[in-house]
Amino acid sequence: MKKSGAAEKKRVRRSSGAVQNGTRDPNSDTPPRKQAAKKDVFQLFAEKVRDHKDLVSRWAVLQETRVEYFRGKDFVSFLKNHPELKEILESDKNLETEDIADALLRKSLLVRCDRVVKTVRPGKKKLSTWPAHLEIFPDQVFSESDAFFAWTFVKRRPLWQTLLSFFWPVLTLAICLFPVYPHRCKLLILYSCAGILLLILSLLTLRATIFGALYIILGKRVWLFPNILAEEATLGELFRFCPKKDEEERPKWTARLFYAMVAVLVILLLRHHAPDEAARARYQKRVYNIIDDVLEWSPSLALSGIMEKQQNVFNATESNDNSTDGNQAGSENTVPPDTGAETISGQHEDDIIGNIEDDDLHQHDNI
Repeated sequence: MKKSGAAEKKRVRRSSGAVQNGTRDPNSDTPPRKQAAKKDVFQLFAEKVRDHKDLVSRWAVLQETRVEYFRGKDFVSFLKNHPELKEILESDKNLETEDIADALLRKSLLVRCDRVVKTVRPGKKKLSTWPAHLEIFPDQVFSESDAFFAWTFVKRRPLWQTLLSFFWPVLTLAICLFPVYPHRCKLLILYSCAGILLLILSLLTLRATIFGALYIILGKRVWLFPNILAEEATLGELFRFCPKKDEEERPKWTARLFYAMVAVLVILLLRHHAPDEAARARYQKRVYNIIDDVLEWSPSLALSGIMEKQQNVFNATESNDNSTDGNQAGSENTVPPDTGAETISGQHEDDIIGNIEDDDLHQHDNI
C-alpha cells in the first residue's frame, strides 16, 4: 500500500511538472496542439479577412498611430458575400457575424473606434464617411451603425515589400553613382526623369484648370484624380480617375466672381512680368551649360583635370622660385655708387664759374 501511494504521488508530481513545463501529458484527453490550433483559428481568420481585397478599409490616426480600419456594415456584407472564410474557424464556423466580431474584440484582434470630430463642419452637409482621426470607443461591442473597427495586430509583409526593402539601398547607391555612368545611360535617365516630371506637372496643371473653370462657371467642385495627392491611399485609389461626389454646398456667385477676378489678375501679372527673349536665352544657355557639365563629366577627365591643375601649380611655384633667385643674384652684382660722379660734377661747376669770369674780363677789356 505504501509503495502504490508513493507511485501515485510521483505520477501526480510528474503530471503537474509536465503541465508547468508545457510538455504533453499522455493521460490528457485533448492534445495541446489541437488546443493551440483552436486558439489560433481566429488569428488566421483575422489575417485572411484583412488581406482580402473585397473588404473596404482605410487608414487613419488612432492615438498618434496609423491604423487600418473598416466599418461595421462593410464587415457584415463582406461575410455574407464570402461565407467560405468561416471554414477557417472550424468548430466556430456556424457563429453569427456579430458573435465572430465580438470574439475578435475579446481576443484583442480588433478594437472599436469612434470618430474624433462628431459635428458637421461648416460648408458640409454630413459627416465624413471615412474620418482621418479616430479614438477608442468605451463600449467594445460590435455594431453596424456608424461603428469603426481597427486591426490591432501587425500585418504580415508580402514578398514584394520584402524585396522592395532590399531594393531601396541598391537604388540609392545607383543614384549616387550616376556621374560615372556612360553617356548614353545618362541621357536615358535624364530624359526619362524629365518626361515623368513634365507629366506630373501637366497633370496637376490640367486638373487645377478644370477645377477652376467648372467652379467659376458652374459652381461645381470636380477634381480629376481626386486621390493623386493623398498621403494615405492604396495604389488603386491613387490613380482613380472618377471624381468624388460633391457633398458641400454650392458656392455663392459673389465668391465665384471674386475668384474669377483673382484669376484674371494673376494671369495679367504673370504676362506683364514674363521674361523677354534675351532673358530666356540666357537662362536656357545657363541650364544647358549645367546639364552639359553633368553629362560630360567622367572620372578620366576629372583625374586628368586634377593632374593638369597640380602641374600648373608646380610650374607656377618653380617660376616663382627662379624669379626670386634671379632678383637676389642681380642685387649682389650691382656696383655701389662711386665718388667719381661727385668729382665730375664738381669739375663741371668749376668750368662754368671759370667761363663766367673770363666773359666778365673780356667785357671789361672792350670797355
